[in-house]
Amino acid sequence: MTAPSTSWPYPRWIAHRGAGKLAPENTMSAFRLGAAHGWRMFECDAKLSSDGVPFLLHDATLERTTNGRGTGSDLTLGEIAQLDAGSWHSRAYAGEALPTLEALARWCLANHFFLNVEIKPTPGQEAETGRVVAELMNRIWPADAVQPFFTSFKPEALQAAKLAAPHIPRGLLVDKLAADGADFQIAQDLGCVAMVFNHALWDAARVAQVHGLGMRCISYTVNDEWAVQRLLDLGTDGIISDRVDLFSAAA
Repeated sequence: MTAPSTSWPYPRWIAHRGAGKLAPENTMSAFRLGAAHGWRMFECDAKLSSDGVPFLLHDATLERTTNGRGTGSDLTLGEIAQLDAGSWHSRAYAGEALPTLEALARWCLANHFFLNVEIKPTPGQEAETGRVVAELMNRIWPADAVQPFFTSFKPEALQAAKLAAPHIPRGLLVDKLAADGADFQIAQDLGCVAMVFNHALWDAARVAQVHGLGMRCISYTVNDEWAVQRLLDLGTDGIISDRVDLFSAAA
């Protein structure tokens, strides 16, 4: 099997939204819990407030994971800071806040953790979100440290991030492959170092194809032991998982 030529400084195991489902996703409590289980790399979702500050939220809307209503990006950062992002999960996390991306990044830096930022723009804000997220990371992340890893389903967001901070590595997220193979060309055009697939998409031929293009093979969201073993046997390079309690990130 052809090995990719690009260096890969990141751990194999990446904690999904901090600690998966064990704590309210994309909150500092979740990232601290993931770290308490020994995980060293964390995935988060970043979008923009109405005043242009990157904050953590997966959905475009607030209802599922906060006590707010409507579109998250319609609120200012001050309004976002007042939301309760923990009660939906359990009483233990009542009053948990939605952090800014900068707060999470500085926590990762202070603890020598690795960060995977999924650029998750509110529809219509793809390029702006990619640019602002990249400019933030370019400003606060030391040049001599292992850089954060940007991923997105939106090529426009990755292209804007590439223009703003070309030295920060990128990966294209893919849930369903285009029949014409366009995803592979898009990843190459964006200068991606990895393709991040729904784990069910990987087979030996696709692993060989991506490795042959000089990129790494990463999978989301992998929560079962049989699926992990299949991906290890295929020779994939990274696994994003909710199960920080089941898998050892030291493996």
